[in-house]
Amino acid sequence: MLRIFFALCSLLLFTTVAHAQNRVTLSGFVKNAQSGETMIGAMVRFPDLDISASTNSYGFFSVQVPAGTHQVEVSYIGYNTIFNTIELKQNVQRSFEISNESKEIEEIVISASSRPNQVKSPQMGALKITAEEIKKVPVIFGEPDILKTIQLLPGVATGNEGSSNFFVRGGGGDQNLILLDEAIVYNASHLLGFFSTFNSDAIKDVNLFKGGIPAQYGGRISSVLDINMLDGNQKEFGVEGGIGLIASRVKIDGPIVKDKSSFMVSGRRTYADLFLKLSNDENVNQSKLYFYDLNAKMNYKINDRNTIYLSGYFGKDDLGYSDQFSFDWGNATATLRWNSILNEKLFSNTSLIYSDFTYNVRVNSNDNDFGIASQIQNWNLKQDFTYYGFNNHSIRFGLNALNQTIRPASLSAAENTSVNSITVDTRQGFESAIYASDEWKVSDRFSMIYGLRLTNFMVRGPGTFYDFDDDGEAIGEQQYGSEVVKNYLNLEPRLSMSYLLNGNNSIKASYNRIVQHLHQLTNTTSSLPTDQYVISSVNIKPQIADQVSLGYFQNFANNGYEFSTEIYYKDMRNQIDFRNGADLQANNQLEGELLFGKGRSYGIEWLLRKNRGRLNGWVSYTLAKSERQFDQINGGEWFNARQDRTHDISIVAMYELSKRWTAGATFVYNTGNAITFPSGKYQLDGSTRFYYTERNGYRMPDYHRLDLSVVYEPTPEKKRFSSSWAFGVYNAYNRRNAYIIDFRENEVNPNITEAYKIALFGAIPSVTWNFKF
Repeated sequence: MLRIFFALCSLLLFTTVAHAQNRVTLSGFVKNAQSGETMIGAMVRFPDLDISASTNSYGFFSVQVPAGTHQVEVSYIGYNTIFNTIELKQNVQRSFEISNESKEIEEIVISASSRPNQVKSPQMGALKITAEEIKKVPVIFGEPDILKTIQLLPGVATGNEGSSNFFVRGGGGDQNLILLDEAIVYNASHLLGFFSTFNSDAIKDVNLFKGGIPAQYGGRISSVLDINMLDGNQKEFGVEGGIGLIASRVKIDGPIVKDKSSFMVSGRRTYADLFLKLSNDENVNQSKLYFYDLNAKMNYKINDRNTIYLSGYFGKDDLGYSDQFSFDWGNATATLRWNSILNEKLFSNTSLIYSDFTYNVRVNSNDNDFGIASQIQNWNLKQDFTYYGFNNHSIRFGLNALNQTIRPASLSAAENTSVNSITVDTRQGFESAIYASDEWKVSDRFSMIYGLRLTNFMVRGPGTFYDFDDDGEAIGEQQYGSEVVKNYLNLEPRLSMSYLLNGNNSIKASYNRIVQHLHQLTNTTSSLPTDQYVISSVNIKPQIADQVSLGYFQNFANNGYEFSTEIYYKDMRNQIDFRNGADLQANNQLEGELLFGKGRSYGIEWLLRKNRGRLNGWVSYTLAKSERQFDQINGGEWFNARQDRTHDISIVAMYELSKRWTAGATFVYNTGNAITFPSGKYQLDGSTRFYYTERNGYRMPDYHRLDLSVVYEPTPEKKRFSSSWAFGVYNAYNRRNAYIIDFRENEVNPNITEAYKIALFGAIPSVTWNFKF
């Protein structure tokens, strides 16, 4: 693969010298004037030449122009545009700083991202959310939440009530790649899904890719959620945070060496467990119910061409009832990154990344004294290059090597207990990949992004690997040492195209193939910490998805509004389900419990977004279908996936009542999840048993909810200190949405079976005091 990689690099970097004659390169970074933070997606434009470039994920840009004196315009939505006149006789590296302080002459302040580039860019199926937007959307318990916010976007469906789990274009929850500063996050939830692991105070930028996924991403077949943490203020020290009814948070950042090095530390904790101490019940008094998380990052500018970044995330949930039961789980990530400008046209990023997810369950009740533990751990080395050889080409290429270790749920029992210890073999996989892509502006109207990703996955020992018959019974086994057991090689083509109809609207099309080697075993729409993970093996083939999409994009009213509609079809192979009565915990022959089939999903999405003025927000609607087919399920006929939703509507509005008061509202409506209900019942040994026929052939009741919020920001008495109060009501009209539908015999007439609903939440008020100094 290295030979292929270096050959590909040589091909991409081969250019003619004649093209570069009499042209010079302006390169550098665009930064926030107040904090020194690099700006992602800022625009550097030469108006007289009609030449422009945007900053990459690290705030870097590079643009070639004829030698001479030119005016440069630097802009970022929500920030003041700056103009400079620069004399360019040779290659120049220069950084620009732009301010987000409002100008007095401006009547309207932009409060959300206005993206004229969404029309011109060939990138499709991508959505961007700013940290400010996330903080304004009313959510459960009044805690700003990235995952709850993206669930309001088209093509993204929620899990159960309050869950952080999400499904993109009919895919499963495990088919979303969630990255935090390039590190993989496996279970992005706190308190069984009611909070996500991402503290919005520490977040700089959020991008969601649903289709036309760039070649640098791989490993998940439905979507990529790429989250970047703040680097830290290089100008001055600052503290901000909030105190709420459920949780409190604080962030501290500032320079280590002014304009050269900075740090950021952000922490959050719930304190429901403190109220348990007030109970007179000794068991409750000794119980645990809390989570915490910590984000940290620092950077050091070695010189104008080299910068080092170190970031990490640490989070843990701890639940327990007295000394009889305990359950804890958590994530840990670390990213060491080196940005280097090799020359004015070649940018390099080298990253060493660590990710870890673990959970532990302990039961000590009566004759039972045992624990269950599981862990996923990986090390990832990534090398990424971006080559800016021409203004109409942006070439990106690189490689990465990921070593993944999964320690499945094993059971350890104490002596003299009724439970036996079971140790399950650890599984290891090594995935290597090379990729290359080119964003090519073919003409003023037509542009495209095309690329390839080549992945090689090696299933490695040591361990025992089994062969199974059609009924899932083991018919043979093979013991392997530290060697390659199975190898999967796949080519993943990517293509996105855009044709500009005029300056304000365009049509786009995309195709991508993605391969996934990690599989989550779950039978609910909520991603639980105890869900099992397996990697591709002798019996489990990698998931493969092919997606095509077509869309229309338009901006109008001077980019104050944006409209888009996309239609898609996704074909999924090697999908996983379970045999009836499958045993998923502490099972050395777990692969025999699995069934393999295929899936398909298709739909159409609409998004209308208002970006400017006192009223802004968006309306999204998705009409979709998601199905699965397994020979051993439902008579081999296609059936609804658990996450299948016919209709999904979200309305988000934020209105500036005055300089001090801002109101927000969110309304959501969606078709209930597909579910399997009993079709009949029968008596066996004196007990009633339910009879099930069609898989996921019924529906939960339709779901709808209204959330309201009001934010009050008093005029600060001191220039350095400001604060605000956020009041909110989740589920304002107290809708009792069904969390579970179960069945029971009627108390009066046992021959009648009745369904009953369990609702999780009614109306939930919240209040949070936020501060900054």
